[in-house]
Amino acid sequence: MCLDKYSYRFFLLLFLVGASVSSFSQKQRTQELRNGFLRLVWHASDSGYTLRNLQVYNNSKWESLPGRATGTGGYTVLYSEQQPAKGSVPVFTEQGNAIHFPEPEYRYITGKWEDATTPVALNRAGEKHSFFPETATAKGNSVVFKNEDAVSATTATWTFDKNYKHDVVVTISLKAKKNGYFSIETPSLINGDQHQFQWGIIPGILQGKTINHDFVDAYAYGHGIPGVPFVARERTAAALTSILTDKNGLSIAVTAAPGTGRDPWLQNKSTQETWLLGLSLINRQGILTPTLYHPVLGEQQSWLNAGDSVSFSFRYTIQKADWYTVYKHVVNDVYQFNSSLKLKNTKESLASRLQRLFEYVKSDSTSKWKETDYNGITIGAQHYLGGVFESKKDAIKNADYGAMWMLASMTKDPVLEKQRLPYALNFKIAQQNLTDSFFSGAAAGQYYLFDSKRFTEEWGPYTEPIATTYYLLCDIGNVLLFEPDQPQLKRELSLAADWLLKMMKADGSWEIAYSNKTHEPLFRDEKDYRPTFYGLLVAYQLLKEQKYLNAAIKGADWFIKNAADNGYFLGVCGDSRFAPDFATAQSAQALLDLYGITGQNKYKEAAIKVGKMYTTSVYSHPIASRLEKEVKGKKVQDWEISQVGLGFEHGGILGSANTHGPILLASHAGMFVRLFGLTKDSLYLNMARAAAWGRDAFVDPATGVASYYWNAMNNGAGPYPHHAWWQIGWITDYLLSEVDIRSGGKIIFPHGFIAPKVGPHRTYGFAPGKIFGKQASLAFFTNEVQISNSSIDYIGAYDSLSHTKYLILLNNSIENQNTTITLNTPVKNAVLLSAEGRKELDMPYGVAGWKVQLPPTGLKVVKIDLSNDDRK
Repeated sequence: MCLDKYSYRFFLLLFLVGASVSSFSQKQRTQELRNGFLRLVWHASDSGYTLRNLQVYNNSKWESLPGRATGTGGYTVLYSEQQPAKGSVPVFTEQGNAIHFPEPEYRYITGKWEDATTPVALNRAGEKHSFFPETATAKGNSVVFKNEDAVSATTATWTFDKNYKHDVVVTISLKAKKNGYFSIETPSLINGDQHQFQWGIIPGILQGKTINHDFVDAYAYGHGIPGVPFVARERTAAALTSILTDKNGLSIAVTAAPGTGRDPWLQNKSTQETWLLGLSLINRQGILTPTLYHPVLGEQQSWLNAGDSVSFSFRYTIQKADWYTVYKHVVNDVYQFNSSLKLKNTKESLASRLQRLFEYVKSDSTSKWKETDYNGITIGAQHYLGGVFESKKDAIKNADYGAMWMLASMTKDPVLEKQRLPYALNFKIAQQNLTDSFFSGAAAGQYYLFDSKRFTEEWGPYTEPIATTYYLLCDIGNVLLFEPDQPQLKRELSLAADWLLKMMKADGSWEIAYSNKTHEPLFRDEKDYRPTFYGLLVAYQLLKEQKYLNAAIKGADWFIKNAADNGYFLGVCGDSRFAPDFATAQSAQALLDLYGITGQNKYKEAAIKVGKMYTTSVYSHPIASRLEKEVKGKKVQDWEISQVGLGFEHGGILGSANTHGPILLASHAGMFVRLFGLTKDSLYLNMARAAAWGRDAFVDPATGVASYYWNAMNNGAGPYPHHAWWQIGWITDYLLSEVDIRSGGKIIFPHGFIAPKVGPHRTYGFAPGKIFGKQASLAFFTNEVQISNSSIDYIGAYDSLSHTKYLILLNNSIENQNTTITLNTPVKNAVLLSAEGRKELDMPYGVAGWKVQLPPTGLKVVKIDLSNDDRK
C-alpha cells in the first residue's frame, strides 16, 4: 500500500502512542501475595517494583500499616572491594562532642565497646547499593523479583509459610559481578515513625518505646533504640529476630532462618565470637525498620569472587499483636525451643547434685574456706580469685546466706553448724559500716581483703545503696528467719534500713553509688534501674514498721514508671560498669513479693511485664540436635552443650556473654515456674526446665559444682568457689517451685527473701510447710535414699509429730519414667500418693525396694511411716 506523507505521519503517531501505552501498561503491572491474613501488593514504576500496599486482616477488615511511606520494599546490598577496617572509630554526640567510653579501668568491657564501634558495627563500611527490583514474576504461590547493577545480580523469592499464615518467607540470592565483600540487607517493609511507636526490641541487645539520642545509654545499656544505624552481633541476641510494634499495636518482625547465625561450639571449640548475622532496628538509610544483615560485611562468607553466589533466607512476621506474642512465635515455632526438652537425657539428678554440693561446701580445701581476724573477732568466708578492686588475691566472700542456713537447718550437720555459720555470721556483722557518719548503717563492701584488713566493693572505692539491700537486708533477713532471737542482727537490720531510707530521693529513686572519699554521687550518666527498694520490703516484713513498707512502695512505683515501663534496666556487676544483668529477674520477683503483701494488681502486672522482658535474656538458638561434637577430647552431642535455655550474666554489646556465652547459674528458674503459675504462659515453664535439666556436661565430675560460664564447660568452680552456695539455693528453689505447681498448691513450703546479686531464687526451710494439709518440715536425707533413675528428682520432708517421712518425686523429663527407690532406714509401712494427694497403692517394702512409675513431668509422693526403731 502506498501512503502519502500525511497518512504516514498519522500511522507513525498511532504506533508511537501505542508503544507508549504498552510501556505505561507494563510499568503499572501489579504483583500480589495474599492469603486470609496478609496482603502485599507491589507496583512497577520508573524506579522498579515498590511495595505499595501492606495489609493485615484484623477484626473482619483489612488494616493497612499506618505511617508506611509510599514506595517501600527497597533492597540494599553493601559492597566493599577491600576488607573493612576492624578497629574502633571515633563516635560523637549529636552536639558533635567526642564520646569517651568506657573509663579505662573497665578492662573487661573496653574490648567489647571497640568491637561495637567498628565501621561495620556502626554501618558505615562499604558502598551502599540500593534499588527496587527491575522485574517481577508470579510463580505458583510465590513472587520472584530480579535486579542487576554494577556489582551484583540478585533474585528474591517471596512466599507465604504454609503453617504460619502471618509469615512471609523470603530468600535472596546474590551473584557477584566483581570480586569483593558483600552483605545483604533485608528489604524495608515499613518506614517506621520514629516519634511514635509502642515497642522495638532486638532480644538480648536492646529494647524500648522511644528513640534514644544518648548513644551510650541506648547502644551500650540497651535503653531504647539508638537514633543512628548500627549492626549488632548475633552472639548476645537471645533470638535471631528484630521486632517493631507500631502505635496501633501492629507488629512486624524479621527473623533469620535457622542455621544462619553462628554455631557457638563448632566441632571442638568455641566459636562464640564468629559473626555471621547482623541485627538492627535502624537500617543503613536511617529508617526505623526491623533489619537483618547476612553475611556480615568483611566477615566469614562475605568474600565472593566474580561469579560466586551467596543466599540469605529469612521471614517477616506481620501481625496485630504485641511484641511478646511475635517473639514467642519466633522462639517456639521458628526455632523449636521445646525440641531441646525432647533431647534431654539426664545423667545426674539435681537431688544427687545437691548431695555432692553438700560435701563440697563442708570441705575446707574444695570450698576454699578461710578464717581470718577482724578487729578481734574471727570472720569466715571463701577465697575469691576473680577481679576485685585493689585485691592482691586476698579477697574472701560469702555468697548465699539463706542457702547456708537452709542447708544447716535441713541436715543438722555439725560442720555447718559449728565451723561455718558462726564465722559467716561474724563476717556479716563486720560487714556493716559504722565508722563513717555518712555511710553509717550501709554495707561496707561485698568483699573482705584479709591482707589490708578492710571491706571493699568489686570495682572501686564506692558504696552502692543496692549493696545494702543485698549484703545486709537480704542476707540478715534470711538469717533472722532461722534465728529470730538475734538482737544484734535486728539492730543491724534496722540501721541498714534506716540508711537506705535516708538515701532515698524524694521521687523514690536512689543514686547508683557514692564515692567513699568525697561522698559525692557517682555514675551520674545512669539511673538506678535496679530493685533497691526490695531491702525496705524485707525490713518491713521483719520489723513491722510501716515507714519501711511506705518507702518500698514509693521505690517500686518509681521503678515501674522509669524502668519497667520503658524497658530500662541496670545490672549489679561493677566490673561490667553495671550493664543490665540478672538484677532484672530480681526486679520481677521483688514486684511479685510486693504484690503478695499489698494485694495491688499493678505490682503483679509489672512483675509479669518485667518477666516477659527477662525471657529475652535466655538463648533460644541455634536449634539443639544430636550432632556429635568434641569437648576436651570427649565426644558429646550438641544438645548436651547447647546454649538453648541458658541465660546471660549480662548480654547486650558489653556483657560477658559476648565472649564467655551464657551462665549455668539458673537463679531465674524457680521464678519462671512461679510466673507460669500466675499466667499459664508455657514459655516460662519450658525455659526454666531447659535451664535446669540435663546440664551434666557443665558439672565438674569430682565435685558436682557446675561451671559458671558456658565456655568453661565442666571446669568446675574455678575462681568462684562460693558459687556452690548459689547453686544449692537455685536448685532448691526450682525444685520446690515445681512441687508447688505440679501439686496444684497442695504441697507448699514458706519462702524467704531473694538471695543477693545473681537472681531471684529464694530460701526455704525456716518453717514447716504443708503436704496435702499435713505439716512437714524440709529434710535433707543424706545417703538415706537411692533412686535408680537420674531423670527422677526428689525433695525430702519429715513430720516429727507423726514420725512420717515424705519423698516428693518429680519426673524431670517429658517421657514416662520408671524407677526403683531403696532406703537404708527401717520402714513400718508406706503408701504412694498422687499429685492431688490421692492414695494410689500400698507399698510394702522389700529387699528390691519400691517400683514407681511417673508420667511425663509428673509428681508423686511416697509417704513413709517409720518403724519404732527409726523413730528413736
